[in-house]
Amino acid sequence: MKMLFVLSAALLLPGCIAKTALDVATMPVKATGQAADWATTSQDEADRNYGRKMRKQEAQEARERKKACEEAGYQDC
Repeated sequence: MKMLFVLSAALLLPGCIAKTALDVATMPVKATGQAADWATTSQDEADRNYGRKMRKQEAQEARERKKACEEAGYQDC
């Protein structure tokens, strides 16, 4: 029984070591890719941020127009 365990461990261990070595070797590449992804903005994110900025700006302009209209004494602005 003990021999069977040692034999199976001997067969499985090199694969495990090879997988770990592969993971360690590819880790810097994956980390660099993730850092680049975090540092850049996708087109979808840029569009979403631009839309948010424009809606905020339009809301501010609408408030300013309403305030100017009320100060001028108009009822239907």
